[in-house]
Amino acid sequence: MKLYDISQEVFGCKVFPGDPSPTKETMMSISAGEICNLTAFRMCAHNGTHVDAPYHFIDEGKTIDKVDLEKFIGYAYVAEHEGDVSAEDAEKIIKSAKELDPLSAERILIKGKATVTKEAAEVFAREKIKLFGNESQTVGPEDAPMEVHLIMLGAEIVLLEGIRLAAVPEGVYILNAAPINLGGSDGAPCRATLMKL
Repeated sequence: MKLYDISQEVFGCKVFPGDPSPTKETMMSISAGEICNLTAFRMCAHNGTHVDAPYHFIDEGKTIDKVDLEKFIGYAYVAEHEGDVSAEDAEKIIKSAKELDPLSAERILIKGKATVTKEAAEVFAREKIKLFGNESQTVGPEDAPMEVHLIMLGAEIVLLEGIRLAAVPEGVYILNAAPINLGGSDGAPCRATLMKL
């Protein structure tokens, strides 16, 4: 068994333009004569490696605590792609996943500097995948992310953004991207891992 940590370290993570960066504060310190070390922190729900709930772009959509935990954990397929992901690319990725293991086609992770197009988002929505993950801090174009988010979140596809797949070969894995249980939130940070059996 091999385990891959595909998460960013929080305090040095990449941040979507305009979002606040995570900060930490030492509240107590053993070296200062106190009984323990204690850290407080402040961050956006979408800093670093995180998941988006439908509520992120859909006011009546599910919040992160209402999304079925099963969507975040299970078989996943890692595909490598650079540039825009077209409808044809999305169809090929789904087909490759299904050929290796039909269950892995429920969760698709794309390795590389890839941008999901509207047409690809429609393919993933039509295929009823449970989760889509990418290395960017957003799916779709960074300067216009709304359309792709509306399509995918509208289909109740969980979006796992800001993952790190450089060390992960293409193939089938078991994903665990369970989010922190932030009641009423539009998203949440997670410690995403992949396991190769």
